[in-house]
Amino acid sequence: MNYQETVEYLFSQTSNYEVHGTQGYKTGLDTTLALDEHFGHPHKNFRCIHVGGTNGKGSVSHLLAAQLQVCGYRVGLYTSPHLVDFSERIRVNGQPIPQDYVVNFVNANRDYFETLSPSFFELATAMAFKYFSDADVDIAVVEVGLGGRLDCTNIITPILSVITNVSLDHTQLLGNTLEQIAFEKAGIMKPGVPCIIGSTTPETRPVYEAVAKEVGAKVIFAEDEPVTTLIPSPPGDSHYQHYRNIFGIEFACELCGLFQVQNMNTLAHSLVTLMDLGYLCTSRDPRNSENIRLELNEALMNVTKLTGLRGRWQTVRTNPTVVCDTGHNPGAWEYLSRQLSDVKCREMRIVFGMVEDKDVFTVMSLLPKNATYYFTKGSTKRALSEASLKVFGEQLGLKGECYPTVADAYNAAIDGATSEDFIFIGGSTYIVADYLKTRL
Repeated sequence: MNYQETVEYLFSQTSNYEVHGTQGYKTGLDTTLALDEHFGHPHKNFRCIHVGGTNGKGSVSHLLAAQLQVCGYRVGLYTSPHLVDFSERIRVNGQPIPQDYVVNFVNANRDYFETLSPSFFELATAMAFKYFSDADVDIAVVEVGLGGRLDCTNIITPILSVITNVSLDHTQLLGNTLEQIAFEKAGIMKPGVPCIIGSTTPETRPVYEAVAKEVGAKVIFAEDEPVTTLIPSPPGDSHYQHYRNIFGIEFACELCGLFQVQNMNTLAHSLVTLMDLGYLCTSRDPRNSENIRLELNEALMNVTKLTGLRGRWQTVRTNPTVVCDTGHNPGAWEYLSRQLSDVKCREMRIVFGMVEDKDVFTVMSLLPKNATYYFTKGSTKRALSEASLKVFGEQLGLKGECYPTVADAYNAAIDGATSEDFIFIGGSTYIVADYLKTRL
């Protein structure tokens, strides 16, 4: 098989939550442990940071990877889902896993895989850990796939765990209450391993405290001590968000968006904890505030170049301004709706789609009423039809038309738009992925 055939095999011959929804989700770690033993426990050959949560875990994972790279480490990064190509999921120092490695990994072990019948994500995780070991990474940032306790990434014992937050998402798999979901997320806590919690609610905090006490993990609640503050950007600088920390050090990050303010505080506590553990020290004096500022700016102002991150309030065009964001649940849209309300433009046009297993009504109730909508669907069997979205939208006072593909919707939105208009593309990871594919 060539690379494309191999990727098609991975998607078609394995159970896959991203394609099949709940029917493609496998619980338990038995298959993961069997794969791990088959490959000689590769995850034991490098250190790990484990990042979970409902929203923000992808951004925090990439931010951590960028900072570690700047400090001289050889860094593995495992995230999901991908937007354009499978290889985006598995990176070393920002470079995607080579296509030949993917092909050889599957071809060499295909008979074993077909006997074991792993899920797509179990197989991808085994590939990532084996590749990181073969690539001799110093440290890997591993993003949880779904949940935490029973996620197949949870065979690792990290040097640091991070849980960004919890909101109601994947309720059909993780539970219908914040307490139940928090319990699943807290499953990545390990004995003696510090865990940074980005934000909590009255329902989730007691869960974290109870699990931490039971397993013997030290928990640091980042929200209790906001160590970073968003500050005004210099005139004419709209490409970065600027911050000041409690030590008076100012730095900037190219990931813009209101949600990144919370992510930045979670990141700051994570970096301080890593320094306390003896990491992040470079040849420059780590106690020197100017050196810290230089390293922060080098990492955070170049995170997309360093790690390949896309789709987080990403400006993909100007005149007119076009922004895409993968936020797809109420927790993300609480911030995105505020962000959109702050946009100054002649006309706002929104290319929008969702998948059927999300809280569609709550998300759409947060959408701005003063925009023109281009309802569409992404390339997944889980996509909600554009006609259904229009019906929901009409009930909520949203005006728009239906388009069968993201490309059709975007072309209609851009047609006739002036340089003073603003076009937003989102509602689902698949919508952003389909849009980015049209730009290749």
